[in-house]
Amino acid sequence: MQREGGVLMRGAKMRNGFSMITAIFVIVLMATLAALILNLSGKVTKETAMQYQREQAMLLAKSYTEYAVLAVTANEQNSSNCLDDIQGSYGIYTVDVNLSYLGTPATLPTGSSCARILDNNITEVKTPLSIIVDVFVRYPDPDHPNDLNITYHKRTLQKI
Repeated sequence: MQREGGVLMRGAKMRNGFSMITAIFVIVLMATLAALILNLSGKVTKETAMQYQREQAMLLAKSYTEYAVLAVTANEQNSSNCLDDIQGSYGIYTVDVNLSYLGTPATLPTGSSCARILDNNITEVKTPLSIIVDVFVRYPDPDHPNDLNITYHKRTLQKI
């Protein structure tokens, strides 16, 4: 204990030590809070990216469904050229379209190349040709880009 001008300096040193401990505590608390905010920000960003990819897959499925209907209506039904599959890609997305046919023998495509004629015993003459369009849109999982793919599937029954 020192005396300086008749005043004891012990309390000043304790006050400086308490300030140092308080400053360290505040810095650790702020660093922990910053780490939690950064973690939450990363999760929000990842979720937003996943929502965007899913929306993009849904829009691609809708577009390829419309394209498949257009391709079937443009295809010559009485020829041996049967449209069964459509494949495409768009960026990181790969799209597979499978077409199945329902109808009377007069409305179905002829030829042995049709792989998926589900029913040709429909007896109602006025029944038009119907198709089942299965669209599969695949894109990589952001957590496992080389291992797993996420698949969005859309099935549509369409009268032609």
